[in-house]
Amino acid sequence: MLTGHRTWIFENKPVIVSTGTVGGPFEANGNIADDFDLLHSDLWMQQDSFEKAHKLLMEEACIKAIEKAGIQKDQVQFFLGGDLINQITPTSFTASTLGTPYFGLFGACSTSMEGLALGAFLINAKGANYILTGAASHNAAVEKQFRYPTEYGGQKPPTAQWTVTGGGAALLSNEGDGPRVTSATIGKVVDMGMSDPFNMGGAMAPAAVDTIEAHLKERGVDSSYYDLIVTGDLATIGRDIALDLFKKHNTPIDEQRFLDCGLIIYREGQPVQAGGSGAGCSAVVTYGHLLNRMKSGELNRILVVATGALLSPLTTQQNQSIPCIAHAVSIENGGA
Repeated sequence: MLTGHRTWIFENKPVIVSTGTVGGPFEANGNIADDFDLLHSDLWMQQDSFEKAHKLLMEEACIKAIEKAGIQKDQVQFFLGGDLINQITPTSFTASTLGTPYFGLFGACSTSMEGLALGAFLINAKGANYILTGAASHNAAVEKQFRYPTEYGGQKPPTAQWTVTGGGAALLSNEGDGPRVTSATIGKVVDMGMSDPFNMGGAMAPAAVDTIEAHLKERGVDSSYYDLIVTGDLATIGRDIALDLFKKHNTPIDEQRFLDCGLIIYREGQPVQAGGSGAGCSAVVTYGHLLNRMKSGELNRILVVATGALLSPLTTQQNQSIPCIAHAVSIENGGA
């Protein structure tokens, strides 16, 4: 059911039956290492390129989610996923391995919740019995494409963020036990004219605020309805800007309940500048850490707002501004 201009309410409350999360060596030393299903000890992951390692992250996350659900991969009707690498090839190669009908998505770092929203919509409409959705990123592969190869050793400003090496996938169904997807608000492209590829958090913050405010208004709730509102990868710079915008717009937000995946994933002292980022950031934090907290009963209602900067190496080289987007998905225990 559509409510307002861009919010879906899912009457059938699709279930997140299982998830799979995979990380790299830097994530293994992070704040939520225990919430990963699998951690690799090196960035190469026994592959001969970082892009192939990137593909492996997505494959392993998807396979883990399928195995944990106790089903066969041919029972999955559709796979919805994406990443940041040119033409989302790591995800497309994963789809080839899975042999599952495939929707390739690109929402930059918002892809995780884009996929979850669309997957929930299809399940809610009884368009499938099982849908797999996920997103992944690899630090060395993404840095090479969007900024500089890591071996170049270029110094980054404090506003820069560390791309997460990780993949997260979720299996959705109308049946089974687990947290339920109850609504989703689809983001609009917001472009504030920023063009610095080393300040993604600042660029994406207005899009996150726009989507959160639209969600609260169209669903008819205030922020206290949720135990947590968690953005994708605004990190310290973007989170501070978002809080300032909420105050400017007179939108009440409890700062203690307004968190960011890019600040959750790493521990204090890791050299991540402003925090974490990447398409895999919100995927692994949501499908690992946050859902584990929900399953334990610590959290009952969360709103995950994955944020994406829709730039490319070409637009950066041409000094174009950075259009941004954010998609919000509410996940609730019991779907109350």
